[in-house]
Amino acid sequence: MLKVLVPVDGSDNCLRAVEYLIAQTSLFKEPLDIHLLNVQHAFPGTVRGVREEAEKFHHDEGIKALATARQLLDAARVKYTYHINVGDAAESICQFVKAQKLDQVVMGRRGIGTVANLLMGSVADKVLRLSEVPIVLVK
Repeated sequence: MLKVLVPVDGSDNCLRAVEYLIAQTSLFKEPLDIHLLNVQHAFPGTVRGVREEAEKFHHDEGIKALATARQLLDAARVKYTYHINVGDAAESICQFVKAQKLDQVVMGRRGIGTVANLLMGSVADKVLRLSEVPIVLVK
């Protein structure tokens, strides 16, 4: 069974990656093991006494970012698992791939970000450099 990660930030590009993956599922003899991952940015510095509130905030924002991708997969009746992490997006993606022993990453070329590279988003670029598994970038 092919184990695939789709990083999800709620952008149109990540949703095209989800749609691409849904279209590809019919090409495989057995179902894919699909994982959606949203990575929330950590709060700068340490603030005492708000850990639970921060965790709830990250969870709620992650659920919002994953909502449309989950709706697409549910409508296509494609099984998946979703996850929410906190940290640097590219590093979290690569660590998640390694920890879960995933086979491939399917991701949008650009995501939601304040600083965008001319040709490719900075997260996609960094994942390409750090990843030990094949990456499919969807335009």
